[in-house]
Amino acid sequence: MRQKEAILAGSEWIEKNIREFPESPFKRIGSDWMLITAGDIQDDKGNWNTMTASWGGMGVLWRKDVAFIFVRPSRYTYGFVNKADIFSLSFFEENHRAALDLCGAKSGRDTDKAQATGLTPLYFTNGPIAGAVSFKEAKDIIVCKKMYYHDLDASHFLDAEIEKIYNGTDYHRIFIGEILGYWSR
Repeated sequence: MRQKEAILAGSEWIEKNIREFPESPFKRIGSDWMLITAGDIQDDKGNWNTMTASWGGMGVLWRKDVAFIFVRPSRYTYGFVNKADIFSLSFFEENHRAALDLCGAKSGRDTDKAQATGLTPLYFTNGPIAGAVSFKEAKDIIVCKKMYYHDLDASHFLDAEIEKIYNGTDYHRIFIGEILGYWSR
């Protein structure tokens, strides 16, 4: 397992207001992609996982700034997001596209994604976000506290094209998280 680092006061990371998030979420999530990460990096067993996602969004719900993500039950990360109270969204510059490709194509069941990509896991050490996992090489990190989840139900699809994505199986679970913090470097 690769070296892990903690986000500490005085580091290169600057906490910012989420409303200053650069560029459109349509671009940052849909085109540039992000890593969804959950679990506990401080556990020596490496009880965490990450996956690439290009589905999700940000907005306001229940008078809170939120992010929402979609994870299929077949994904190894699904169990970690289900179990954890918090999850992170990590955004990278284009020079990390190969790492994002690998994290979307390989399962954490079989691959140490940090080792395979060269990404350095880091974790938050204080307050309500303690234990959140992200990566040193990220450009932007958002940490969320889960507020709600719901399984997509095919009987509610109003557009017949949607079902073609699923072929009757492995419908995503949507997780909505209150944005607890946003860091950039």
